[in-house]
Amino acid sequence: MNKDLTVGKPYKVLWMFCIPLFGSVIFQQLYNLADSWVAGNFIGQNALAAVGNSYEITLIFLAISVGCNIGCSVITSRYFGAKEFGKMKTSIYTAVIFSTILCGILMILGLSLSGVLLKWMDTPLELLNDSKLYLDIYVWGLPFVFFYNIATGIFSAMGDSKTPFIFLAISSVSNIAMDILFVAAFQMGVAGVAWATFICQGVSCILAMLFVFLRINKIKCEDKVELFSIPMLKQFLIIALPSMLQQSFISFGNIIIQKFINGYGPEVIAGYSAAIKLNNLVIVSFATIGNGVSNYTSQNVGAGKLDRLRPGFNAGVLLVWLISIPVILLYCLLPQPLLNFFIQNPTELAVDSASIFLRIVAPFYLFASVKLMADGVLRGAGKMWSFMIATGVDLVLRCILAFAIPNLFDVGYVGIWMAWPIGWLVALAMSLIFFYSYTRKVKQNKTPVKES
Repeated sequence: MNKDLTVGKPYKVLWMFCIPLFGSVIFQQLYNLADSWVAGNFIGQNALAAVGNSYEITLIFLAISVGCNIGCSVITSRYFGAKEFGKMKTSIYTAVIFSTILCGILMILGLSLSGVLLKWMDTPLELLNDSKLYLDIYVWGLPFVFFYNIATGIFSAMGDSKTPFIFLAISSVSNIAMDILFVAAFQMGVAGVAWATFICQGVSCILAMLFVFLRINKIKCEDKVELFSIPMLKQFLIIALPSMLQQSFISFGNIIIQKFINGYGPEVIAGYSAAIKLNNLVIVSFATIGNGVSNYTSQNVGAGKLDRLRPGFNAGVLLVWLISIPVILLYCLLPQPLLNFFIQNPTELAVDSASIFLRIVAPFYLFASVKLMADGVLRGAGKMWSFMIATGVDLVLRCILAFAIPNLFDVGYVGIWMAWPIGWLVALAMSLIFFYSYTRKVKQNKTPVKES
């Protein structure tokens, strides 16, 4: 069901829209959590480390597909909010065609360079073959990742966050069952984990694309609809490219940090692999709610209802804080039971490294979540470079500190963990400066402020 986010009380409208998005991302993360759980419990600690090591590279591909999702979603929601349905359909078709070409290029690069990248990361020899096997199968499934993200972006742009949730819930539960079947029953090892994800993502993607085009065809419009438009592509790229770059920078930064972590051996890699999955479950959830704030902002900008932007931001912050508090308590007080979920009979070093990571990072979710809500408003309003700058500073600072702190203070991998909260705090300050500067100008001018 399509939903107009430009009417109704901002808190109620945004929460009703974002809560299914939050549920969707929880199920989406179940793909990765299930892979890690099955690898750690049914194959062994080295299998968990191998899947986790490959995971950092898969995030590059995911980052680019999410950039396409955001570009398509922001432009589509703006035309949806303005009731210009012909332009909305043209923007969707243009985004799908461009994403198809981009996905093909990335598949060629991924299959050609995955082994080189894994070796550059100093992947231990005992993990290399399984890491490459998992990564190659993931790359073959890239079209499913891309088109599913495009579909969810379109649904979200039209105010429908429930349909993607239903698809993901069914697909994620199926993925867990197939993981266990392929690994425990068929003894396929790491390949079984990868193929189970491939199949379930494929089914979810096909269904999502089928439903989204059925939904689009039901929308009547008097404007001319083009299959591909260069002007529309430019609009798409203005939003999508900075999002791709921002997300890719984060992923490349994580690969650099993974390279530092790989120097501490398979036990610390396994511990980090489990802890970073738990961390990403939270951060990706916040980022998805931030995407919901972007859709809300974009629809209201399209409708000229600029006085609703700050209330939307405040509603987003309250929602992510309500999520943050129980997660922080859980991660800080009970890290070991959570980690035991991933690793059967873990070594003491694996558990210690992961527990310390969660206890250092979790309290700062309150700050990271606010940054992502501010980014959501900036992105939805087209202020792409502002949030890119803030995120870029976070990334560069985190990589520098991850290298410098362990070497300067002889604290080992704990120094790498400390880089996360410092980077988040600096990025938060910058995002809030950009956000309040933009909304202050909007309040004064009563018109959208163009990106400088």
